[in-house]
Amino acid sequence: MNSALTSGLGILAEKYRLLSSECLRTLRVEMQLVSIFHLQSMGGRDYLREQDAEEPEDFIVALTSQIQRIAEEMAAYMPSLKRSYIFGGICSVSAAAFIKAVTNMEAINMLGVRQVNRNCIALQQALASLVASSGEFLEERLDRVRTYYDLLTIPFEALIALVPDNDAIFSLSEYTALLKVNIPGREIPTNAVQQIAMILAPAR
Repeated sequence: MNSALTSGLGILAEKYRLLSSECLRTLRVEMQLVSIFHLQSMGGRDYLREQDAEEPEDFIVALTSQIQRIAEEMAAYMPSLKRSYIFGGICSVSAAAFIKAVTNMEAINMLGVRQVNRNCIALQQALASLVASSGEFLEERLDRVRTYYDLLTIPFEALIALVPDNDAIFSLSEYTALLKVNIPGREIPTNAVQQIAMILAPAR
């Protein structure tokens, strides 16, 4: 009977271990979905700002507040390593959402770019203490976002000159999205996409 009891407890313990792992994965996905939900607010907006951004936008404040609140609630029940895993997927999903938002953006100016960069910084600061072991990863992913938006602030000729330096960072479709955004004062030639494609072709 003791042997049967020990065996039964072992099976039960393994089931609980698997259930715990599944719960962690579910929480990780849930936090990614929460991020996407908030960041979809960027779609279809125009970012023609008349003054410099001092604070992140409301949807970023709501996202970072929710992240911090959930992290505080988890702290009493979960070690930091597991919390780091749960929140560790937010950065990649958010970076992709920032980049994708350009596709549906109506217009933007230099102050609008600064607003987006301020949003990135706020998100990075919120995640830094939660995903401490991935600090360089966070910085790398969100720096890519800021570099991408900074390309919207320069003339087409300057953009073309920078393409060879960024050929491993941005794809043709990402450059194409940049060209479609309405930016006051920027002139884009009709064959702009073809010019960039020709520069990228040897590197592909």
